[in-house]
Amino acid sequence: MIEISNLTKSFGKHKVLDNITFRVGEGEVLGFLGANGAGKSTTMNIITGYLSSNEGKVLINGINILEEPEKAKKLIGYLPEQPPLYLNMTVSEYLDFVYQLKGIKLNEKAEKGEKSEKQQHIEEICEMCGITGVYKRLIGNLSKGYRQRVGLAQALIGNPEVLILDEPTVGLDPVQIIEIRNLIRELGKKHTVILSSHILSEVSAICEKVIIIHNGRIAAASVTDKLIKEFQDSNRLRLTAEGDAQELVKTVSVIYGVDSVEIDETKTNSSAAEIIIRTSKDVRGPIMSRLVEKNIGVINFGLDTVSLEDIFLKYVGGESDEGSIQERAE
Repeated sequence: MIEISNLTKSFGKHKVLDNITFRVGEGEVLGFLGANGAGKSTTMNIITGYLSSNEGKVLINGINILEEPEKAKKLIGYLPEQPPLYLNMTVSEYLDFVYQLKGIKLNEKAEKGEKSEKQQHIEEICEMCGITGVYKRLIGNLSKGYRQRVGLAQALIGNPEVLILDEPTVGLDPVQIIEIRNLIRELGKKHTVILSSHILSEVSAICEKVIIIHNGRIAAASVTDKLIKEFQDSNRLRLTAEGDAQELVKTVSVIYGVDSVEIDETKTNSSAAEIIIRTSKDVRGPIMSRLVEKNIGVINFGLDTVSLEDIFLKYVGGESDEGSIQERAE
C-alpha cells in the first residue's frame, strides 16, 4: 500500500533523511518512532506530498506522490501534529469545507425526509470521532481533546485508504488519550495507518509493526512483538522480595547456576528489595526453595521483561554506536 524507497531530504547542508526505505502493507498499523529532530515529521510530510524529497520516491498504492499528487492524495487522510483547524468556523462548516476542498463526489440530493449520501457520510464520521454533540459549535470554543477529534474527522473525510497520524494524542489528558487510542485501534481495522507518537505504551497497544528512526536513518524495523522478543534476555531474572537488599543478594548468590546478582537501586525501598539475577541455567526452582527456607516473602519473580521504551532508549539514548545501529537494521 505504501512504499518508501531511498528517501533522502536535506535542508541546506543539514541532511534530515538519509536513504530511508520501508513498506507498509494494506491494513497494517505502523508505529513510527524517533526522538525530536530524528526525521519523523519530515518523512510524513513527504509521504503526504507536503514536502518533496531530494532523492527517492513514495508510492501510495502504486501511485507516485510527486508525479501524480492529486491522484495519490485522494488515498490519504492526514492529521499533522497541529490539526489544520479554522477556529472561527463551526464543526459543521469546517467539515463541509474539507469535503469541498477534497473534491468528494457523493450525492448531495435526497428524497423528502431522507438524508443525502454526503450528509450520511459526514454524520458517520462525526459519530465515529465522538463529535456529534459539538457539531454546531465554534471550533475555537472547543477543548483540546475535541479539537483533536475534529482534526481526526477531517482526515477521515472521503474515507481514504491510508491514514497518516502525527502525534494524534499530544497535549491530551489521560482519559482523552485512551479514547483517541481506542478510536485509532478501530480505524486500523479498515485503514492502513502510520502513527507517530512519543507515548511508547500507546504504540505497543496499537501498532503491529514498529520503525525506529535515528539521525535520519532507520535504526530498527520489525513486528512489535518480534522486536521485543529479540531483546528479551532469557538469562536475566528479576526478583522483588521483602527485606534488606544486601541480605537478599547473599541469599541468592550461593545458589549453583547463578552467575551474578545486582541490586536495582531505583526500585529498592525500606520494606522490599529488587535484584537482577544473571544465570546460564534455569535456577528459578532452587531460588524459590532457598527463599522459602529463609522465610523471605516474595513479591514478584520472573524474567526481566523488556518494554518498547527500553528498546527505543537502546537505539536513541546514545548506548549504541552508529555502526551497530545500521548493522541491526540491515
